[in-house]
Amino acid sequence: MASAGEVAPELAPELAPESAREGGREAVLEQALERHFGWSEFRPGQRPVVEALLAGQDCLAVLPTGGGKSLCYQLPALVRQGLVLVISPLVALMQDQVRQLERRGIPAACMHRGLSTPERRQLLQRLRDNRLRLLYLAPERLQAEATRQLLDDVLASGRLVALAVDEAHCISAWGHDFRPDYRRLGQLRSLCPGVPLVALSATAAPQVRADIIRLLQLRRPLIQVRSARRSNLVYAMQRRPDDPLAQVLEVAQAARGAVLIYARTRRSVEQWAARLTAAGLEAIAYHAGMDPESRQLALEHFQTQPRPVLVATVAFGMGVDRPDVGLVLHLDLPASAEGYLQESGRAGRDGQLAHCLVLFDPADRTSLGWAIRAAGTQLDTQALGPEQRRQEQHRLELAQRQLRRMEAVAEDEGCREQALLLAVGELATPCGRCDNCQRQAQRVDWSEQASQVLEAVSARNGRDLRLLAEDLASGRSSGEDQRWAWLARRLVQEELIGESDDGAQRLYLRDSGRRYLRQPWPLHWAA
Repeated sequence: MASAGEVAPELAPELAPESAREGGREAVLEQALERHFGWSEFRPGQRPVVEALLAGQDCLAVLPTGGGKSLCYQLPALVRQGLVLVISPLVALMQDQVRQLERRGIPAACMHRGLSTPERRQLLQRLRDNRLRLLYLAPERLQAEATRQLLDDVLASGRLVALAVDEAHCISAWGHDFRPDYRRLGQLRSLCPGVPLVALSATAAPQVRADIIRLLQLRRPLIQVRSARRSNLVYAMQRRPDDPLAQVLEVAQAARGAVLIYARTRRSVEQWAARLTAAGLEAIAYHAGMDPESRQLALEHFQTQPRPVLVATVAFGMGVDRPDVGLVLHLDLPASAEGYLQESGRAGRDGQLAHCLVLFDPADRTSLGWAIRAAGTQLDTQALGPEQRRQEQHRLELAQRQLRRMEAVAEDEGCREQALLLAVGELATPCGRCDNCQRQAQRVDWSEQASQVLEAVSARNGRDLRLLAEDLASGRSSGEDQRWAWLARRLVQEELIGESDDGAQRLYLRDSGRRYLRQPWPLHWAA
């Protein structure tokens, strides 16, 4: 029996010598691509990863949402007629991918704690009979002794083609969706030392990419990073009115294809689905607190109806392949620019024009910041060692900085796409499509008011944002404190004021702020 890094003709009819003679490996891969997926050519970045895995080389693939990451590990399993083990963060995501593969006639399964004893026995028998090409596992399943034994058996059979870690950014504390269970995936290298491993993500800044390579112990990997720019997406970010119902109805009804609306909490998801339905636009809710049957019905509705409207928390959409999403609408400020790139990237996978709209309020920044801080205060009650606690505290501080960066993208008057791409380490020219690129906002010189804020921060070093704004607005008209709070946040974004990373929004004067007070310069922003 050949090892995973070799080509066994009896297990790999698509790479058999006679096939190779007809056109070489390049033609063989294209034939397999057409036969199994109906595509006539690879998307950018896919072929090098497929070829590297078939050659036994580790890979890091950062391909944009909709770029076809899953095919990079699915095709090698089919070409070799062996098994690829896929680590994926969500059971719902795994089940959806399995259903999509089965519709194509590709044998796949996912192992999770919800399987009945007969279902588990059937899955194991399919593995023993070499009747599975893809097996999906949640990261925590690798800690189970039964899973370790299964891995040993498959490895001993020589049928394990590759290991794939999907959503690999989850392994990094620098990433926008860190998951502790992913930290243990470094053991895959010791469990399967001779098997190529591919790590995949839609967005990964340079620090995150370095973490993925180090923590997964990738050996001289092929690194395939494609631009996250999506030239068919139109970004817009607007202040959310007190009641945005009319605006949401208008943009949702005008959108082509499917509409995906994100709300931050489960309660908000249910309320918005009910409000939209009551207003004449049928909307389905989806969140993790629903029972499995209701979630499945909501997912099927979204995938099968011609113009569905689905209201969900941001976890929905990961791996869900609906190509004609014409609108992705966020009802709150996203928690990070990296996360927003992934979430908005679920629009327009068919290459047609699609819109991505964020409706935000300055209060979102405060409420999200407090939520992150609250998560940090719970660390003291958990059984964590000193090093674990330090890492968690670092992660929470990083989340505050990521949130500030996302707020800067929303408040700034520069190109939206350019700012989002910069957050993942990609330099790009202005897109020419977003709302800011399409308008020339009337600008006002805020330098006089900026000096007042900086002087107040200097006099009250360490005062939190809310109290500072109230002091500046003292005795003035109602709502004036919000204007001062907005101005203080803009000065944080301009790096004239510093802000604590603990979520308390304590402000202090930076050296650049002191220089500004000595010699001010014009600060022109939209009114």
